[in-house]
Amino acid sequence: MDIQKLKTFFMWCTIMNGALLLLWTIMCVFAMDWVYRTQCRWFPMPKESFTVVMYSFLGLFKIFVLTFNAIPYVALLIMG
Repeated sequence: MDIQKLKTFFMWCTIMNGALLLLWTIMCVFAMDWVYRTQCRWFPMPKESFTVVMYSFLGLFKIFVLTFNAIPYVALLIMG
């Protein structure tokens, strides 16, 4: 596998995971009550706990996207 294919791969991984992160963030900011009602059917928990879990996973996902998608893509761009 050459560097050009790796660049393309990490570019699309970064775009798709970034879009998912953006969608998740928008859902958490603007539709948290709807998400809570939807998820509470399967996983009953207090709303305060749900909010902490959602924002914790959101932060963890952001770290993973940056670490495993964006940083390798930028490194491949620098390499050249």
